[in-house]
Amino acid sequence: MRAVEALRRHWPEYLIEAGLLATFMVSALGFSVLLEHPASPLHRALPDPMLRRALMGFAMGATAITLVYSPFGQRSGAHFNPAFTFTFFRLGKIEPVDALGYVVAQFAGGLLGVLAIGAVLGMVVAHPAVNYAITQPGMAGRLAAFAAEVAISFTTMLTVLVASNHPRLAPYTPLFVGALVASWITLEAPISGMSMNPARSFSSAAGARMFSSLWIYFTAPPLGMLLAAELFVRVRGLRAVHCAKLHHQNAQPCIFSCNYAKIP
Repeated sequence: MRAVEALRRHWPEYLIEAGLLATFMVSALGFSVLLEHPASPLHRALPDPMLRRALMGFAMGATAITLVYSPFGQRSGAHFNPAFTFTFFRLGKIEPVDALGYVVAQFAGGLLGVLAIGAVLGMVVAHPAVNYAITQPGMAGRLAAFAAEVAISFTTMLTVLVASNHPRLAPYTPLFVGALVASWITLEAPISGMSMNPARSFSSAAGARMFSSLWIYFTAPPLGMLLAAELFVRVRGLRAVHCAKLHHQNAQPCIFSCNYAKIP
């Protein structure tokens, strides 16, 4: 009964989470085509791979910022990442039923986003230079990719917890997240492909039908974020975590176990 009641009351937030990751995936694959497909004029104009990664990082960082600040992101909390959701569940800010609803919606939304852009662009997204923007280990191997994913996920989650729970920094949390996304894509992507998001990696892997290294992106991001949460709680205490939203300074309703505001 609790699951039915949660679905009845919170289905808009679940749907928003699906839409946010679908939009993120459309952006990721679209910019991957523009920057990496050999036939793209932008690819030919920018022969330096690091410069292309920097532009990709800027595009995806801007996408993340836009989604979090959007009215939809303000309403759902803009996780669009099961690792974020699971970590806030561990911190006691999300009810179990809502956590499950979010995670299911995130995986479904990411997959729908990949299918949608694939239907529009056809085989262009399947070209080896694009390959559905899959995340996979670089030349350093799987162990290095795992360690890198743990490190960037740890840093990102710790930044979110510190910023979102600080009175003056909280409104700018999305900017910090977007800057980190841009930095990781520019600097870290050659090591692991830069995921931090199991649903994002699964969606690309499903499109490309390449699942061999998917375990890295299912385990390393949650591990890194849980470690960040553990450190934050040990230093600041569990009461210092106010809410599961990445941006709470808005008039949207909040479904979480929230110290800012509660709705029935």
